[in-house]
Amino acid sequence: MADNEVFQYSIISALMDGVASHGTPIARVLEHGDHGLGTFRNMVGEMIVLDGEVYQMKADGSVVHITDPASTVTPFATVTRFRPTLQSRVTVSGKDGLEEYLTRAFPEARNHFLVVRMDGLFSKVHVRTAGGQNIPREGMVDVCARQTAHTFEREKGTIVGFRCPEYVMGINVAGIHLHFISEDRQRGGHILDLSTGAVAVDFAAAQMSRFHLELPTEDGEFNQANLKLQAQGIKAVEG
Repeated sequence: MADNEVFQYSIISALMDGVASHGTPIARVLEHGDHGLGTFRNMVGEMIVLDGEVYQMKADGSVVHITDPASTVTPFATVTRFRPTLQSRVTVSGKDGLEEYLTRAFPEARNHFLVVRMDGLFSKVHVRTAGGQNIPREGMVDVCARQTAHTFEREKGTIVGFRCPEYVMGINVAGIHLHFISEDRQRGGHILDLSTGAVAVDFAAAQMSRFHLELPTEDGEFNQANLKLQAQGIKAVEG
């Protein structure tokens, strides 16, 4: 794949239906990108792909560096070969503030994908991490009902994520979807809220117009799932 093209394995509606027992080796995902996010088998923790390295952020607060991606499976991931076309210093308050900035910075990208990276000292980052399924086919709403939330204040780290157009809701998460990992790679999670405070952080982004989707094969769970759009459920669990 070329730079700044989206590669996605499976769809978010599959996670909503609890399709998470199987998947694809993360090494195969990394063939298509070095920057992104996702989850792990049985939705145990949050995935962040940063500079080609993969980290699993768990509900107990620990972070595991995945050193053998060939033997580690993901049921859902979105990545790209990130090459920024815009770099700046920004201050933002909340996801809405970031959305406003992206709209100004990319006025022609309403119906395109955007990839984002932010590095620096964040005034506040509020995250959640999912503990995983208790039983096979347990849906994402029930899994995230047991999520663990953490708030990091004055934390150096990196934010990785995407803004997806509205028409992909159910395939991916429409709107902003971000994961955070601390500079020391010891803390992180799925972002519910963020603020840079008054101090600007490094910001990089690119607009993307090519989207590659790979669906699971030889997966009975995926074949049996209803995969109906659960827009309100997706919004609830993604924050």
